[in-house]
Amino acid sequence: MILVTGSVTARPETFDEILRLSLEHVRRSRTEPGCVSHAVHVDSENSLRLVFLERWIDRNALLAHFGVRASRDFVKALQSLAAEATAIEIYDATRIEQL
Repeated sequence: MILVTGSVTARPETFDEILRLSLEHVRRSRTEPGCVSHAVHVDSENSLRLVFLERWIDRNALLAHFGVRASRDFVKALQSLAAEATAIEIYDATRIEQL
């Protein structure tokens, strides 16, 4: 399983647009082959920061997601609206049964 975390911090005047674009992106991404889950959340300590959490079945599914034009357009749109650079981290994870 591939885990992806990401975040974007909006400027006060761009938050609504970033949230709209983010929800659109999340909903579209959930329909892609190999997407296990895709969500966006508002940071409880910084209400201008959105945090993304994604799970993909494998690296190929994630690479296909990155290859979708709408995904690339989303990232470009965020860059122009964000207060600072966006962040993304990718992990190769194995599920551990409860201890």
